[in-house]
Amino acid sequence: MNDLILHHYAMSPFSEKIRIMLGYAQVNWQSCITREMPPRPLLARLAGGYRKIPVAQIGADIFCDSKIIAAEIAQLAQKPLLAVENLDAEQQAYIAKVDLEIFFASLFVSGTMKLNVKVLKAMSVLDVARFLADRINMGRKAKVRAVNPLKAKEVVKQHIANLEQRLNQDFLFGAQPTHADFSTYHSLWFIHDLAEAPFLQGHPKLLAWMARMNAFGHGMHIQITEQQALQAAAQAEPRVIANEHRQDALIGEKVTIAPADYGCEPTAGILVGVTPERYILARQDPELGILHVHFPRQGYKLKT
Repeated sequence: MNDLILHHYAMSPFSEKIRIMLGYAQVNWQSCITREMPPRPLLARLAGGYRKIPVAQIGADIFCDSKIIAAEIAQLAQKPLLAVENLDAEQQAYIAKVDLEIFFASLFVSGTMKLNVKVLKAMSVLDVARFLADRINMGRKAKVRAVNPLKAKEVVKQHIANLEQRLNQDFLFGAQPTHADFSTYHSLWFIHDLAEAPFLQGHPKLLAWMARMNAFGHGMHIQITEQQALQAAAQAEPRVIANEHRQDALIGEKVTIAPADYGCEPTAGILVGVTPERYILARQDPELGILHVHFPRQGYKLKT
């Protein structure tokens, strides 16, 4: 089987969530660096209009959203607790909160000088301006309301206090990490490691947990170019979709699928698969052939 290809950039929190998960799962992967904001013309050939990062790829199958990517890692590594759908209702509700409300609150409190210096080292001044304009525009089009920036510090401090109280074992919900740990990690990584803000000071159990998570690293990976990622898609066929996942009434119809929260640009294609957790679209590229693009059902809207 082809290695998993991760399309990402260094300072992307959700990419870090997946990178550290790959390290924990000990899944070999290929790293394909993309721009911090659209346009991303080569990636757009794979995922259509989908604009969030990261995106993963195995041959001609493209995986959008960290929940779907995590499910693929869970299958590859035989670690079922990495897939959200295998967790109980309490953990699923917790993940939904930290991946949206806590994530945005964490971004709002991370505007430190140290982060600004790192951003300017990684991007040109012009690209920083483009990035800010892109994110402002994305926020205006968002279908959900982020936490009030004036209340973000209070939200983050309460979240951290709750984590410190919860951590009576090595990980948040037991002796081994689940998807909930990785969802929690990426926002705190942005605050603590990138912004170097002092919010975690005075929380020894949380700092020890961060050290355990950091110790997973990013695993064995090699760098590839976007052209090599496209070549991998062109040389592969999408994996076979089981017959029981081809029974939905809309199978064979032209549809669009888009996130329901933010970054709501749609991807168009033919619906070829529906499972309890995901939609699968077929897209045709003149040079790459047929691609299958996988999206979560939860948090996404399908339109005919």
